[in-house]
Amino acid sequence: MVVAFAFVAVVTATSTGALTFREARTGVLQQSQDTVIKLLRTQVNQLAPDLGFPPDEARLQRFAADVTRAEPSGTWRVLAAYGGLEATSLPGDSFEELTPALREAVDSRLATVFQRVNRGDHTSLVVGMPVTFAASGADSAPASGLQVFLAVPQTTERAYVDTLVTAVERAALPALALAVVLALLAARGVLRPVRALRSATRSIAEGRLDTRLTVDGSDELADLSHTFNETASALEASVSELRDMEARARRFAADVSHELRTPLAAMSAVTDVLDEDAARLDPDTATAVRLISEETVKLARLVDDLMEMSRFDAGAAVLHLDEIDLTESLERTLAARAWTDLVDRDLPPYGTLRGQVDPRRLDVVVANLVGNALRHGARPVRLRLYAQEPPCGRRTAVIEVLDRGAGIPSSVLPHVFERFYKSDAARARTEGSGLGLAITAENVRVHGGTVHAGNRPGGGAVFTVRLPLPAEPADDSLQRGGS
Repeated sequence: MVVAFAFVAVVTATSTGALTFREARTGVLQQSQDTVIKLLRTQVNQLAPDLGFPPDEARLQRFAADVTRAEPSGTWRVLAAYGGLEATSLPGDSFEELTPALREAVDSRLATVFQRVNRGDHTSLVVGMPVTFAASGADSAPASGLQVFLAVPQTTERAYVDTLVTAVERAALPALALAVVLALLAARGVLRPVRALRSATRSIAEGRLDTRLTVDGSDELADLSHTFNETASALEASVSELRDMEARARRFAADVSHELRTPLAAMSAVTDVLDEDAARLDPDTATAVRLISEETVKLARLVDDLMEMSRFDAGAAVLHLDEIDLTESLERTLAARAWTDLVDRDLPPYGTLRGQVDPRRLDVVVANLVGNALRHGARPVRLRLYAQEPPCGRRTAVIEVLDRGAGIPSSVLPHVFERFYKSDAARARTEGSGLGLAITAENVRVHGGTVHAGNRPGGGAVFTVRLPLPAEPADDSLQRGGS
């Protein structure tokens, strides 16, 4: 806005100065021209009757010299012409300012003509005038054949014009300064509410929904501030309601999960007994017993997962950090679930890569990712572990789980770590609770790490977990990079 005001001020000052300069210059030159022509005509009218016709060259030169005496400063130069004779007020004066066009104009009309001629760095006013005889009662005066040409340097007028240019330049600078001051004042009045609105918008975006603007005046900016306050109030109410609903839903899930644990424990004990006696039951009853047992196990797993998510939501998840051998921990996870023969491993030797982690939560992370790859991907499933130290950043342990399945659709990738998300709402129910990847993401987050899902260039999905490591590696020579 300040730049715009300054630009308008410059254009206005320049335009005004240019117009003022043009009018003033025209006035100065016009006044000088009129004065010179009037004085020349008076002098010629006084001297021409005494010239005698036809004049000779001596009388023409004397006439020219007498005409120049009308200007006391002696700046006039006169050329008198009669027929083929010419004489100048200064002997030997070539009268270079006299142009053929001016001569032709004086020859073709019985009127005074003038022209401004530039010669180098100076300008001269050249006036041409035919001398006529006065005749009473005649419509027009006959020409005498005498022509008078006058050259006047316009040094004084040039000085006036230069002074005028200087004055215009000096006036433009204060005008520009005044325009900038006015622009700053106007910008302050306009931009202050805009800055306040920007700051309030940023505050809202950062989560401070109680931010409000002070409404002053009744202009458009005041209306905008009022509308912002109304929008912020409505947003705060909506978000507060959503938070209350979310909190109630979380409390409900936690309460239900807690209440289900006791009956589930009893059901699990009963199903364990029934499983032992299933072989002695008839086939239909045995099938029903096994189905009840399987569903009880799934329900128990779902309750456990819901309880785990409830702890994350309540901020009650506690890390029990221990410095462990990461390779040994990953091998133990696979062995505990009988996956050792199902998963290809690319792990550093024992004792070469250690980290401060919660062993139980790391076991959950790896088990969920490998189990997901075995259920939804295709073999071979590969588990990789290596240390990575970026050029700028903290050293991390990278765990990758890769498979050779169809990969993850691009529309599903942004949602894979959401709770209960299904890429196909109509698909058959799987043995998972729908919370495995969400729990994985939370466990990685509480460690200060990141987890990312993507697709391999050659086909298949890849899940990458990065966990921070101590600043100094156990053995730099055994680090490996890349993915």
